[in-house]
Parts: sequence; structure tokens; C-alpha cells
Amino acid sequence: MQSKSAQPFQIYNYLVQKTEQVIAIVEADVRKLRHDPSELITRMIQPSIWLLIFGQAMANAKAIPTGEVSYLDFIAPGILAQSILFISIFYGIALIWERDMGVLHKILVTPAPRSILVIGRAIAAGIRGISQIFIIYILSFFLGIDLRLELLPFLGVLVAVMLGGAVFSTLSLIVASLVKKRERFMGIGQVLTMPLFFASNALYPLELMPAWIKAISIVNPLTYQVDALRSLMIKGEVASFGLATDFAVGMIAFIILVSIATRIYPKILY
Repeated sequence: MQSKSAQPFQIYNYLVQKTEQVIAIVEADVRKLRHDPSELITRMIQPSIWLLIFGQAMANAKAIPTGEVSYLDFIAPGILAQSILFISIFYGIALIWERDMGVLHKILVTPAPRSILVIGRAIAAGIRGISQIFIIYILSFFLGIDLRLELLPFLGVLVAVMLGGAVFSTLSLIVASLVKKRERFMGIGQVLTMPLFFASNALYPLELMPAWIKAISIVNPLTYQVDALRSLMIKGEVASFGLATDFAVGMIAFIILVSIATRIYPKILY
């Protein structure tokens, strides 16, 4: 019978082992990006178009009231959140590709629990989204957007982006486990992206929405990510729901999605 004094060491060793497994999954996934850096360049195009064309056009039209901040200031955090959403929601296609190439079979026979595989992929997706922060900040600087450049808010932006990437990439893994065909997955990804994006506060304040869209927005995780980013990125902006609520909603959504993905993850093989 083991003594109670040995239990803390066992817990520590268990946590270290699981952490190492997560890091191994993350490292393997990020390594793909290192071998194909052109992917980073192509990801810069979409947010640039939204900020330089749509953002400036709407700012000049002054069609959307955004209070004391300019529309460009208002929309920049929303475009960052949109970029993370668009990257993460199609993340699951890699899972389908790995299954078709036989790679997934090798991964699933490793001793790592399914939850570790899901969490590792989610963290890797969040890391992939960090590149979008820098392109948005650079564009915002040249467009004269009133950014907060203090260290703590910037670290908060990093956490919010990684959490958002983890949430939506895990949703993508769930879809990939259920759909299994790349063509069908791409179609469903497009269907999911538009409602998540437009039924959020990324482009316009919640106050301008009809009641039924506002109700959808309130349960949309992207709304809380945008709310947190807007408070952390833009001077004078305060989180409508509170930063604690924004991050809590993101964590709850992540935990729920990881639980679902862990249960159905192996089903992609069949």
C-alpha cells in the first residue's frame, strides 16, 4: 500500500507525462507550418482586404454608429477574431487527410489518451493563429487605429487568440470526425463560418441587431472573443460583458467541445 507522502510525486509525474505528450502533439503540428511558411503569407491576405477595403469604406460612409471610437478602431479586433475563426474552422481537414494517408492510425495507437490528442491539436491551432495578431497590429498602426501597446493587454490578446483558435479548431475536429469526406467538410465549414461571424459583434454593435440575431450572438463564443479583444486592443474600450466573463465563456466552450471531441475522435477511422 502506497504512503500518502508518495501521492504528490505520483500526481506530479502524471502531470509532467501528460504535458510532455501535449507538447509532442503541438510540436509535430507546428513543424508542418515551419516546412510550409508560405501558408503564413496567404493568411495575411484576407484580414488585409477586410481592413483596407471594407473597413475604410464603411468608416468613410459612417453608416454604422460605434460611439466614441471610429469604425476602423471598432472593426480591427473583429477582423482579428474573424481571421482566427476562418483559420481554425477548417483545421479539421488535416485530420481527414491524415486518416486517408494512414497517418492517423499510427497516432491513435500511441499511449496518449484521446483527450491529450485533442488538446494538443487545439493548442497547435491557437499557436498558428498568433501570426494574425502581428499582421492586424501592423495594418492598424499604418491606418492610425488607436491601439493599446502595453505589455499586459498584448499578452491578454495572445491568450484570447489562442483560446479562440482552440475553441473553433476543436469544433472543426468534431465536424471532421463526423463527416469524413474532405469535400463535404469544406461545405459544412463554409456553412458554419458565416453564421458564427455575422451573428457576432465583429462588424457591428449588439445594440443594432434584431432581437433574434442578438439572442444568437449572446450564445456565440465568437462574440465574447471579440469583446475581449476589443477591450485589450483599443484604447478607451471596455469589455461589454467583462473580461472575466469573456474568458470564462471561452474556457467553458473549450471544455465542452474537448469532451465531445474526445468521445468521437476515434470514429473518424470508420
